[in-house]
Amino acid sequence: MMRPCNGTLSPQPSASQFSLGVLVLLAVLMVLLTLVTILGNVLVILAFILDRNLRHRSNYFFLNLAISDFAVGAFCIPLYIPYALTGIWHFGRGICKLWLLMDYLMCTASVFNIVIISYDRFLSVTKAVSYRAQQGMLSSPVVKMVAIWVCAFLLYAPAVLLWEYVSGCSMVEEGQCYAEFFNNWYFLLCASTLEFFVPLISVTYFNVSIFHNIQRRQRHGSIQQCESPGSSNVSWRSCFLLRQGPSLSETEDSASSSMRTKKESLVTESSSPSRVNFVTPENDFSVCARTRSKLHNDKKIAKSLAVIVCVFAICWAPYTLLMIIRGACQGTCVHPTLYQITFWLLWINSSLNPFLYPLCHDKFRMAFIKILCPKKFAILRSGSC
Repeated sequence: MMRPCNGTLSPQPSASQFSLGVLVLLAVLMVLLTLVTILGNVLVILAFILDRNLRHRSNYFFLNLAISDFAVGAFCIPLYIPYALTGIWHFGRGICKLWLLMDYLMCTASVFNIVIISYDRFLSVTKAVSYRAQQGMLSSPVVKMVAIWVCAFLLYAPAVLLWEYVSGCSMVEEGQCYAEFFNNWYFLLCASTLEFFVPLISVTYFNVSIFHNIQRRQRHGSIQQCESPGSSNVSWRSCFLLRQGPSLSETEDSASSSMRTKKESLVTESSSPSRVNFVTPENDFSVCARTRSKLHNDKKIAKSLAVIVCVFAICWAPYTLLMIIRGACQGTCVHPTLYQITFWLLWINSSLNPFLYPLCHDKFRMAFIKILCPKKFAILRSGSC
C-alpha cells in the first residue's frame, strides 16, 4: 500500500457543519440536479436517434456533448452525493480512481465539445461556401469527435492514474477521494490553461468574429438594398451589384438597357443562348431573399454563441481560479464549503447544456416536441403545411 504524504488537507467539508434540515435540502437539490442532467441529455440523444433531420454533420457535436454530459449525470454526480453529504468516501480506493478518471474526462470533453461547436458555427458564418461544400462529409466531424476524447483523456488521465507512483507517496487520506495533484499549483495552472483559459479565449474569438462578420455585411448594405422586383428597378440591380462587386459595371449597363426595351424583346433575348446568364429582377430578388434569410440565421447563431460564452465563463471561472489559488496556498486560504460551491457549478453547466445549445435551434426544438408532445407536434406540422 502506498505510504501517505505529510501535510495533506482534505477539500471535503465535515458533515457536522450542517444541520439535518440543511443536509436534507442539499440531498434534494443534488438529486434534482442529477435527474435534470440525465433526462435533458437523454432527450438530446433520443432526438438525434429518432429524427433523421437532425443527422446533420454539425449536430454530431451536439450528440458528443450530450453523451459526455449524460455520463456526468449518470455516474459522476450520483457517486459524489454521499461523499458530499457525509464527508467520507464509502466506495473504496479503486472506485475512487475510476470516479476521478470519469469526472475529469467527461468535464474536459464537455468543454472541448463546446469549443468545437463554436468553431463549427464560426465556419458556417464566415466561410459559408466551403462549409456548405462539405455538408455531406461525415469524416471530418467523426475525426474531431474522436480527437476531443483523446485530448480530454491525455490531459488528466495519466496524472490521475500515475501521480502517486511517480511521487512515491499518496496525498489522499483514508476515507477521502480527490486527485493526488490537488494541491500542486504548477500542474493545476498548466491544466487549467488548457482546460479553461484557451477554450474561453477560443470561444470568445469565434463569437466576436461572427459578430464582426454580420456587422460588416449589414454595413455594406447587401440586405437593405433588396426590395421586391416590382417596387424599384434600381433597388434590385443595386443588390445584384453589391453581391457581385463594383467591377461588374458592364452588367449594370446591359441590365439597364434591357429594362428599357419592349417586353417581347426581353423575352426573346433571355431565351437566346447568348443571354442565358442574364439575371431577371424576379430571380435576383429570390437570391436576395436567400441572402436575407442567411443573415437572419447567422444572427441567431451569434446570439446562441454569446450565451455559450457567458454561461461557460460563469460556471467554470470561479472553480478554475479558486482551484489555482487553493493549490498555491496548499488549501489553507480557501474554505472547503466555498470550494464545493464552485465545484458544483461545473456540473450545473452539464445540466444546462441540453437547454442552451440544442434548444437554440428550431430542428432540435421540433424534435423535442415530437418526442414529448406528439399531438402538439402533429398540430404544428399540419399548420405549417
